[in-house]
Amino acid sequence: MKGKYFNTFMITLIVSAILGISLFTKKSYAEVNTNYQVYLNGEKIGVIGDKAELYALIDSNQTAIKEKYKVDNVYPPNNLKIVEADTYSTTVDEVKNVYDQIEKQDDFTIKGYIITVKSDEKDYQIKVLDKEIFHNAAKRFVSAFLNQDEYNKYINNIQEEIVGTGRIIESMHFKENITIKESYISVNDKIYTNEQELTQFLLFGETPDTKSYTIALGDTIESISEANKLNVEEFLIANTKYKSEKTILKVGDTVNVTLISPQLTYVYKLKEIYDQTIYYTKERVPDNTKYTDYSVITTPGINGKNRVQEEYEVENGERSQNANPVILATLVPVQNQVTTYGTKRPYNPGGPSNWENPVITGGDWFWPTNAGYVITSKYGWRWGSMHYGLDISGAGNFGSPIYAAADGVVELAFNGCPSSGKGKYDTCGYGGRTLGNQITINHGNGYVTIYGHLHQSMNVRVGQTVSRGDRIGSMGHSGKSTGPHLHFEVKYNGVNLNPLSIYN
Repeated sequence: MKGKYFNTFMITLIVSAILGISLFTKKSYAEVNTNYQVYLNGEKIGVIGDKAELYALIDSNQTAIKEKYKVDNVYPPNNLKIVEADTYSTTVDEVKNVYDQIEKQDDFTIKGYIITVKSDEKDYQIKVLDKEIFHNAAKRFVSAFLNQDEYNKYINNIQEEIVGTGRIIESMHFKENITIKESYISVNDKIYTNEQELTQFLLFGETPDTKSYTIALGDTIESISEANKLNVEEFLIANTKYKSEKTILKVGDTVNVTLISPQLTYVYKLKEIYDQTIYYTKERVPDNTKYTDYSVITTPGINGKNRVQEEYEVENGERSQNANPVILATLVPVQNQVTTYGTKRPYNPGGPSNWENPVITGGDWFWPTNAGYVITSKYGWRWGSMHYGLDISGAGNFGSPIYAAADGVVELAFNGCPSSGKGKYDTCGYGGRTLGNQITINHGNGYVTIYGHLHQSMNVRVGQTVSRGDRIGSMGHSGKSTGPHLHFEVKYNGVNLNPLSIYN
């Protein structure tokens, strides 16, 4: 009997224990709460019961941001993190208090796009509300460097084959790696909201030294450009409504004379066929049967004309220094001018014994390269700095002959810079200049000529007398150079001249 009661007691105890555990477990589950821990910049700033309420409060309270950027929604800072957590605690912070901390410590965000621009020379980001703002600004940027009609024909694949002379675009691209990604952008970042503002940045940089000029009577695009350290091409880039340097200007109009500082590098490759004038040279032939006062043009000079094909790249409006023109046909053969002069001296008892021929100056300059050359950069302002010479490419390029422009004495023959012919870029130069290997010739009549970026192998030495047309060196790309070319300068009484002026 005693055993029976004992068994009954134990069964009752076990059942009660099981029921107790079950009830305890149910009570514990009922008391677990889901809350949200809020972190800002890695620091916990509160616990809230409803994260949707926080998001809604941020969105509804930021009406000023919505009006400024014309957006429908405002979002939390990028450094805000909300972590879901189960807890037995019923204590949470007021959502308004958490919101106030966020507003004091960080910036809210709006949806937009981040454009990342990367290259060896630059790495930066552009932030826009709509990616179409960037696309349209990039098109405006391109139109500053390339005729819109040519651009549209290339994009729409409707370029016509060249008949006779003309040019077509073979390819185009931006040199930088550009990516576009949708993101949440801090409202205190620089956000471009229209394509005009972004175009200004792409052309002139973030903080340009903005300058304008009011057109006066007698002004031309060339004169305004020169006065403001621009070349004509740079003026036309900054003022796209003018299509040519010959455009008639209206007195009182305002033009932009800000120095451009492109933030992208737009490159297009051209195939061009054109007719190139080959200027005749002048030769003097002695005749010992004629007296010294005799000088007659016995063969008139006739300029020649070649039809030339070339493929080259243009980078932000400036063509590459590499040039490989191919002569397709000789349309008019060149005929050099020959002047016959007398060397016979008249009988003159008691007169001077050292009769001399008259010095010939104008028109007798020898072109410093072979035919088939291309002028890749003219004399004048370039990117805010004065380019005091001509950059001449082609003519056989690396290693092709460089000639003395006139008789004279070599004053400088510096050959201390490497010139490999493989596109190396360094700043080796003489006397602080970056012309690399260079030769200076004094012609004794106020004129001095300078030949830069030469190959190390030279044909002359300091103090040597050279004659017009003598080979003095070879084309190279030493110094500050991106490709084989000759930098050719002319000075008269110490003042630089446009080298083309001595050949007129």
